[in-house]
Amino acid sequence: METSDALDLETGVFKGSPRAIAASLKRSAERSRRRKAEPFRSAMSMLNFYINRGGRNLTASRRRVLEQAKEELRGLFGRRRPSRAPRKRVGVASHR
Repeated sequence: METSDALDLETGVFKGSPRAIAASLKRSAERSRRRKAEPFRSAMSMLNFYINRGGRNLTASRRRVLEQAKEELRGLFGRRRPSRAPRKRVGVASHR
């Protein structure tokens, strides 16, 4: 799972802290000459692939670390997730 035709990943890349995971993926994506997309998309794709492959076998704490790594990766590439406006609850009667 830690090998890819698009990126040469460092050994044990998904075992560290969120910051270490993100930094390693960023380095790998920027060094790769075989990737087809921009470095950010390649790195995020690899992280999502790893999360999806783990599926239900990932513990809650491990999933949390990997989700935090996504946020770190966005930060390293200078991207922020668009803020979501709170949803309005329509048609729900309030009880007072």
